[in-house]
Amino acid sequence: MARRDESVETIQQEMTAFARRARATAARMHPELSLVSYTLLAHLDDQKGCRATDLAAHYLLDKSTVSRQISALEKLGFVERRVDPDDHRVQVLHPTTKGAQMLANVTASRRQAFHERLADWDEEDLDRFATYLLRYNAAQERHG
Repeated sequence: MARRDESVETIQQEMTAFARRARATAARMHPELSLVSYTLLAHLDDQKGCRATDLAAHYLLDKSTVSRQISALEKLGFVERRVDPDDHRVQVLHPTTKGAQMLANVTASRRQAFHERLADWDEEDLDRFATYLLRYNAAQERHG
C-alpha cells in the first residue's frame, strides 16, 4: 500500500504543478485574461453561446464569480450579450470576433507548446498518456 500512496502523492504534486503552469501560461498569453476567464470564453465558444447561470452551474462557480469574469471579458471586448431569440427576457453570452480570434491564437500557441514538450515521446507513450488522461477525467466527472 505504501507504493500506491507514494504514487498518488506524486500524481497530486504533478497535477498541482501542471495547474500552476497552466495559470502562468494563461497570464503570459494574455495578461488581463485569467485561466478562469479563458476557460469560460472557451466554453462559450464551444457551446456557441450560453447564459451566465449555465456557466456557473457547469463549472460549479458562484454566480458572482462568473459575473465578475464575464464583466472583465466584456471590457476586453471578448464577450457580448445577445437577446435569446426564444425568450427575450434572457441574455445569451457569445464570444465576439475579437474574443474568438484571441481564443484561436491562444489555442494554436498552446497546441504548439504541447507538440514541443512531447516531441521526443514515441506514439505508444503518447497514446498511453492520452488514454490515462481520458480515464482520469472520466473518473473526475463520475466522482466530482
